[in-house]
Amino acid sequence: MAQLDRNSPLIMDAHELNISSVLGFTSKHALKSKHTFKFPTISTTKNSHFKQFNLMIHSTKNYVTRGKNETVFNDEAYEAERLRLDAEARNSMADKSSKGVQIEDDPKAWKWVIRNRVWDLMEAQNIAQFPRPVHHRIPNFVGAPLAATKLSELEVFKKAKCVKVNPDTPQKQVRLLTLNDGKKLLTPQPRLRTGFFSVLESSMLSPSTIKEACTSVGVAKYGRPIGLDEKIKVDLIVIGSVAVDPKTGARLGKGEGFAELEYGMLHYMGSIDDSTLVVTSVHDKQLVDDIPVEKLLVHDVPVDIICTPTQVIFTNTSIPNPQGIYWDKLSPEKLSQIKILRELKSRIERESGQKLPCGPSEKLPPTAKRN
Repeated sequence: MAQLDRNSPLIMDAHELNISSVLGFTSKHALKSKHTFKFPTISTTKNSHFKQFNLMIHSTKNYVTRGKNETVFNDEAYEAERLRLDAEARNSMADKSSKGVQIEDDPKAWKWVIRNRVWDLMEAQNIAQFPRPVHHRIPNFVGAPLAATKLSELEVFKKAKCVKVNPDTPQKQVRLLTLNDGKKLLTPQPRLRTGFFSVLESSMLSPSTIKEACTSVGVAKYGRPIGLDEKIKVDLIVIGSVAVDPKTGARLGKGEGFAELEYGMLHYMGSIDDSTLVVTSVHDKQLVDDIPVEKLLVHDVPVDIICTPTQVIFTNTSIPNPQGIYWDKLSPEKLSQIKILRELKSRIERESGQKLPCGPSEKLPPTAKRN
């Protein structure tokens, strides 16, 4: 075990740890021992490095101690907390959807009309898969693996060395194909609630763990978290959609705006630019023709390619790509939920010496709260 000097910065052998969702290390040893790592007992000290280490280890719900010096990733606790927070978020979005469509001058009301129509159609025609109901989700659709295969056959995918893929269920096969092809997989933490992005590579995994690594639990267990200073070039972006227009490339997500935030932050980092193609995989029934391009917001991300179980569509979109984070559109509520956004805002304000604007509150006016 690496020796620790109480008067020096914390240095530990990364091969002896597997706490990737906490410190960003990957353990080859731990993969062979069911994700177990050992660490020395550290007595109370004024040294901030040790305080921070103890806090990270003992405050997280994702790890449990077995015996004196053994800690393992707690799959059940992580999944239970993820499901609880997802349910909470979906309930919140359902409330916003219900209230939003009642306000005639709400600039986002038309989006909810289209989303609800597509969700209802997928449920009615039974082209939705687990998890159900698909409302307020990126819907997992029948034929998602076929759409993923078509995506993997794209020349831009074959040439890509690093692919950013959303964490939703219908794109799970895309994540697996990315890793199986030896590419670097960049996946955001669900709703950016626990961090930013995680990087996975097949070399970090074993044949028995690669499928699990494509799940939310697996990303937390095996992924290497990155921050805003990471130097990484993304060659292709894959995002999920609720509805997409094949003629214009206009896209609607589930309404929380995370795809847009992730795109904006990657743009800020220099990881992507306007030439980086955006692909989505959807069911054919998710193709629509009534998304008004003139009503799209400046941060809405268009798609260049659509893959369905039956076809590949090149949209030749002319919709401008977002150029970063539009702080004047970002609500105080959203900012308070996402730590990495607050860090980015503070950094920009510190570097520029100017205070960035803040968007309007997401709280709806009293007229929207009627039954």
